[in-house]
Amino acid sequence: MSKPTSALVLFSGGQDSTTCLASALKRFRHVETLGFDYGQRHRVELDCRKNVFAAMRATFPQWSDRLGEDHLVDLSVLGEISETALTRDVDIETPEGGLPSTFVPGRNLIFLTLAGALAWRRGINVIVGGMCETDYSGYPDCRRETIDAQQKAMSLGMDRNFTLETPLMWLDKAETWQLAYDLGGPALVQIIVDATHTCYLGERGRKHDWGYGCGKCPACELRASGYRKWQERQG
Repeated sequence: MSKPTSALVLFSGGQDSTTCLASALKRFRHVETLGFDYGQRHRVELDCRKNVFAAMRATFPQWSDRLGEDHLVDLSVLGEISETALTRDVDIETPEGGLPSTFVPGRNLIFLTLAGALAWRRGINVIVGGMCETDYSGYPDCRRETIDAQQKAMSLGMDRNFTLETPLMWLDKAETWQLAYDLGGPALVQIIVDATHTCYLGERGRKHDWGYGCGKCPACELRASGYRKWQERQG
């Protein structure tokens, strides 16, 4: 079988999906992107997508011709049925022995299914996502076991051999920063710091050395601690 030349990247505008996008642009001749508006509390990430695209094209002209069509899907129904801290203005909590209140049930499963439907129409077999079970909040739909099951179901249900790639699956956040550096050097790291968004509260009023955010939510704490560890490893 010939090696795939195209990929569809789940691209939210955050650190992880930007790193995955860079990884795909290094490896595929044609890369399309897909984002979802599901009523997320940190919807500002969708606005950041445009800034990331612009910075990528300006900084890495060798990738510009590879960056194809961007797709944005209205998935507001997911927000309507989700009583979570990512879709409601409520406190972020992690009950003992339970999942964090930021867990949106079925989110990645729905994202991947819709990505598969789009990829089927676009003639793309490889879908790339930033799911990770090394540094994560315990979300069951981020586990590779879940992704493998989803890949099988999508391939059977759409009669096409999909490959669901998860470049960050076994990396901690420090290693994710390192991967970005390996892919695009200091320039890509700077794009991630300046243009991407991860903060669950949608805060972009304050810039830290690792990027914008409240600095207190789980997403900010993970990103910040990973950045510090990466810097320490850099010496």
